[in-house]
Parts: sequence; structure tokens; C-alpha cells
Amino acid sequence: MEIKPINAVVYNLEKVDPKDIIAPPYDVITNDYLEELYERSPYNIVRLILNKDENRYDSAKAYYDKWINEKILINTEKPSIFYMVQTYTTESGKKIQRKGFIARNKIEKFETGKILPHEYTMGGPKADRLKLTRAVNANLSQIFMVYSDDKMRIENEVAPKYLSKKPFMDVVDDNGVQHTVYIIDDVDDIKIIQETLSDKTLLIADGHHRYETAMNYSMESKDPEAQYVMSYFTNAKDDNLIIFPTHRIITKDIEPNKILEASKKYYDVVKMPGNTTKEEFLSKIEEENKKQITTGLLLKNDNSYYVLKLKETSKDLIDMPEVLKQLDLVALQELIITKELGYTKEEQMAQDGIKYIKQEYEAFDAIKNGKANASFIMAYPKMKDILDVSSNGYRMPQKSTYFYPKLLSGVVINPLHK
Repeated sequence: MEIKPINAVVYNLEKVDPKDIIAPPYDVITNDYLEELYERSPYNIVRLILNKDENRYDSAKAYYDKWINEKILINTEKPSIFYMVQTYTTESGKKIQRKGFIARNKIEKFETGKILPHEYTMGGPKADRLKLTRAVNANLSQIFMVYSDDKMRIENEVAPKYLSKKPFMDVVDDNGVQHTVYIIDDVDDIKIIQETLSDKTLLIADGHHRYETAMNYSMESKDPEAQYVMSYFTNAKDDNLIIFPTHRIITKDIEPNKILEASKKYYDVVKMPGNTTKEEFLSKIEEENKKQITTGLLLKNDNSYYVLKLKETSKDLIDMPEVLKQLDLVALQELIITKELGYTKEEQMAQDGIKYIKQEYEAFDAIKNGKANASFIMAYPKMKDILDVSSNGYRMPQKSTYFYPKLLSGVVINPLHK
């Protein structure tokens, strides 16, 4: 993969506080949070990535040009790569430091096999992002890419030189995640990064819509700069790369007992003892999932925890390629959600009567508060499964993975012109 440093536009941190100008990716910003970010600062990046004015794309462009003229946005002295450490604590109290870097990569069609998608995309978000890219002529947020390097060359040879220096940006977001960013502009260090990724395949972890938008923009733009896209790269071999599951919440009016009986057709259902804690339940799901496909189940008006272990014979009932039959979400969606509960593909895509929940506590609370008839608790996805599916030319079910923490918008902007 061809990697280049960024001829970067960044916030002038002598004029703004990074806490005031950062935002998460556009697609996770709720309407209420959008208002909050707007009020936080007249220079918050949300005015570019999710402008709320009537002529939203023209307005984003006007803000962008204005901030450059006011020196709120400035250029770095040299083409740079941005090394980032994201520090957070899991619900179980474990401290995680995910490490990666922001640079540009050559845009490749999926047919080349150099960049692998793992989820499907929808037309609406791509059309929206393309209009914004045309207006601003820049990448405002990063694609999330994963590569694999057993030698961990960048972590061992490049990163230690910078981690003891003063960071370019050090900010804690509204979720309590600390983002510490260092600028790498030494040509020798940049060369090591380029060499490390030169023979690597990239997996799109997050930002499929933005990548396909970049592909479309690269085909209509004649500028050489537009043939590259800004991405964040992290090493799959780093233990700090954790993929969270996305749970399935049944909100359609279906009797909970019917859901339990349907599950018993395809799964060995184990009812946990009455004194089982939530933590023990979640641990049991992960423990059993190492041996066979396992999913948790919570039911409305039922205080029990159920562990669902897929019967081997059930895989034969799934009309899909073998590599997809190994996924817990494929089994759940094909056998239970579609076949037994009668959800159409359109209902699942639109989340009509079914919700995809990232946070475990929300899945539990939906049952406790009577807002759902069932919650299917998914096991943590395995990077190996994602790579197997993608490298064989297939994609995961909708909303299969949740790479946490999300990447900040506002760290760096990549102009798509000289």
C-alpha cells in the first residue's frame, strides 16, 4: 500500500482550545449533541462535517475558507504523519492504549484486493459525503484502516522517539477517552512507515461510506491529491485493538416465549442459575464462544440469563458460503430474526422493530425498562473472522462490529488540491 504524509491543515491551538473544536464522526452525532457542539465553540469542526444550515455544503465551505483567512486553521510546516495514542478504561476497569497514525493512502478499487471492505454501505450517506467533499475539497475525517505487521516495526522503531516529546494535541473527549497526538515530520521516520505498509493489505474497520465517497471523488477529480485519502492506521497485532460487538434488540410486538422457543430449534439453550451476575453471564458467553458459536439472550418479564449455543446441524440450514456460516450474527439473523421472527431484510436495514445497540448496558436496560421483548447479547467479534470474510470477497452483516474508541474529527484536515 502506498502511504504519503499529509500536507496538513490543522487548528491553530494558540487561538482555540482543542476540547472546544473536536467532534466524533458525523454518523454518531445525535441532534441534541449537534446543538451542544454548535454552542461549545463557533469553530467546532461540526460546522464543517455536519453543518445544519439550509445550504449546508455551501455553508461548510464558507466556514472553512473563513477559518483559514482568520488563521484559525493553518498549515503544518512540513508534510506530516500524525501518531495518535487513545487511552481509555473498559467497563471491567482495564486500561487500554490503542496506537495508530494518520496519513494518506492511495485510493484503490476493491477489485485489486489491496483494500478490503467488511460491511455493506447505503446510497444516502455516500451522496451526502460526496457533496460535502466537492464543496470543501478536503477530507475532514479519517477512514479507519487495519493492517497486520508481526514485527510491529512502527511501534518499536518510530513511536518511542515521539512519546517522550510534547504532543501536538492532548485532549479528553466527552466519553472520557484521552487522545494524544504527535507530529512525525522527519523524512527517515516517514520512510520507515511507508516501507512497513508497502506490502500490506488494508481492512476498512470503519468509514466504509467515506472510503467509497473518496473512490467516487477520485474518479471525477483530475487533481493528483484527490487520488489519496486520509486514513488512520492501526496494527491488528496490537493487543490494544479491541472490537466490540453490536447487540440485537427486538422491539417488535413478539411474545418473549415465542422467541425462546424459536431459539431452541437451532441452539442448545442453557438457563443460568438464578444467582448468576451480569458479569458471570457475559464471561460465560465469551468462554463458550471460543468452542462454538454462542449468543446471550434476555427476555422481557423474565429475570433469567440464557446462553444459546448453536447446534452444529443448524449451520447446514444457512444458505450462505462456508466462511459466513462461522459468524454468530449470520446464524442469528438468518435462522431466528429472518426465518422465525419474520423480519424482512428491509426492516432489518431500516431498524424497524429491531435495534442495533453498541453498549451492553443499553441492551440490559431495554429489557429492565420494558422497552424490548428480547435482547440478543453478541460475543466479541474476532479479527480473524473479519479478515477471513473480507479476504474471500464477502462482507459481514450490517452493524457487525464496533471499533472503539471512535476517531476524532478536528485533529487534521487533508486538502485534496495543491
